[in-house]
Order: sequence, then structure tokens, then C-alpha cells
Amino acid sequence: MFCGNICYVLRIHFTPADLRQITLAPGPTPLWETVVSVHRLRVPATVGPQLRFGLESWEREVRGSLRARAGVMLDLIPREDFLPGFLLQPSAGDLAEGLDLVMHASNAQISAGLRLLATHQEASRWSQELAADAPGAREVLRRDLKRYFTSSLASRWPRVQAGGVADRALRSETLLRGGVDALLATLVPQWSWQEPTLHIPFPRPWDVDLGGRGLLLVPSYFILGALLMPRPGKSTVLAYPVYRGDQPTCATDTLGPLLGRTRAAVLAVLRAPATTTAVAERVGVSIASASQHATVLRGAGLVSTTRMGGAVLHVLTPLGSALLQGDATAT
Repeated sequence: MFCGNICYVLRIHFTPADLRQITLAPGPTPLWETVVSVHRLRVPATVGPQLRFGLESWEREVRGSLRARAGVMLDLIPREDFLPGFLLQPSAGDLAEGLDLVMHASNAQISAGLRLLATHQEASRWSQELAADAPGAREVLRRDLKRYFTSSLASRWPRVQAGGVADRALRSETLLRGGVDALLATLVPQWSWQEPTLHIPFPRPWDVDLGGRGLLLVPSYFILGALLMPRPGKSTVLAYPVYRGDQPTCATDTLGPLLGRTRAAVLAVLRAPATTTAVAERVGVSIASASQHATVLRGAGLVSTTRMGGAVLHVLTPLGSALLQGDATAT
């Protein structure tokens, strides 16, 4: 379920057992982002929070050719606050795994999702064939899911992954330093944690008991608000917008005397997570110099570093973000 025109509250009620079973997903997954990005483009542009920084041009480009890009996906993704669960597959790692899970979803799962979908929009001829498990209907869906990802998300995917890495680093450190209370209290500024209940603005009133099975938190790059997905016998899934720490400001004037102008500039450009090479290019220094400055900032607890294949990704820690926020206030 998604946030649209917000009038009500979703209340998620935790027991002590639920609080002990909160887990963090590794990051956004390709199939999930494929589906929620199409939903994002289907709702009116005025609905939901302000556009994520840097997505305006992507939205204009993809929205104008959405039917050609998404194909039969539009028959399953309404303009309202519902998505069929069989499309999301939160346990999928890469796109191929997600597509396989969709292809092998049970007829009961698909039929249940399509029955609920019918209360939001009229069934198309193809969706009726999907409900009847007609030969080739699932293959059409696989083809269009893959085509949309390739044409609309693949070039942006490294940025989506970097946002997920930064968000996970923030949530993990928050959990380490402040525990579950701090994690739930800081997920999204508009959400409210009043133990033992998480309050989330929502299009309809909804009270959810987790039943002692806990909560899987999934960061999403394209989501507009909140998506809650109960799963029989498993932990409930709650998707939330990835941390938006990429507001562009300059830190060199205020923080320069403390850190040195170049090191302050390195810290500032890491509002958007970056590899050592990208840091060097943004600041205009050598790769060796960028690596040295990042090492010092990491030692001071302002930056964390994650290895990704042959490269490393630098992201701000909550302490680094707080320091930059103070700088922005000062300037």
C-alpha cells in the first residue's frame, strides 16, 4: 500500500517479540524498484513528497513514453494505493531471480492479487488471460518487466545501489548507537514512533499487528511514501524512502579552518555517496589525495567505507551528516 493523498494513519503495533525480530534488507532490489517506479509515474505529479533530488529529468523522460516502456505492467499497477504482492518478491536478489519468482508464483497468489486489483481498475484482456494461466501470459509479463528495467532503470541502477548502501550504513549505525527505539524514531521524518506503535501517514486508517514475526525494513529509491506487505507466516515487509542526504550545499568556508579546505570539500561531496575516483573528480584532486582524505575522515568517524568489487564506496556517517547540517545552518 502506498501513501497518496494523506488523510489517515497506519499504525503498526509491536510486541517485545516483534522488536527483537526487526531486520534490514541489504538494499533496494531491481524487481521491487521496477514495480514501484512505474507506480510513481502513474500517480499525479502533485501527490506525495517533493521529488527526490535528481529525479526530475528521469521522471519527465520516462513518463512521456511509459506505455511503450512498461507494456502490460500498466495492467497490474493502478493509479491508486494498491500493488499485487506477487509482483514485488522482496526476497529476490537480482532481476533474474525476481523474474523467476514471478514466473513461478502460484495460481492462488496471482488470482488473489488480481481479484483485489479488480476493485481498483477494470481487468484487461491480458490480465484475464493471466488469471486463467493462459499459455504465454506470464512470459509476456517477464518480457515487459525486463524491458522496462533495461530501458528505464539500468543506467540509474548504480546510483540506486549507492543510495541503498548509504541508507543501510545510516540505519546500522543508528541501531548500534541508539537501539531499536532510535532506528524506528528516525526512519522517516514524518513518521512517529510512540512505543509500542509506529504511526505512518496513510490514505486510509489501518491497524496492523505483527503477530510476533517481526518486521523486514526495505529501503526504496522510488517509493513515494510507505508500502506495507503482510506475508502469511513470515515477517511483515515495510518499505520506506531511502535516506535523502544529498542536498547540495558548500562546506569549505565554515569547516575549512577545522578540517582544511580540501578535506572539508571531500566531506561535502559525500552528501552523495561516491567512490574514491568520483571524489577525486568532484573535488579536483588526485585519486591518491582523495583516498588519503577519505581515510582521515573515516578515522574521525565522519565517513564509512564499503568495498564493492574492485572499488570502495564512501558514505557519510550520521556524525558526518550532523556536522554538515550544522555547517549548512551556519552558512
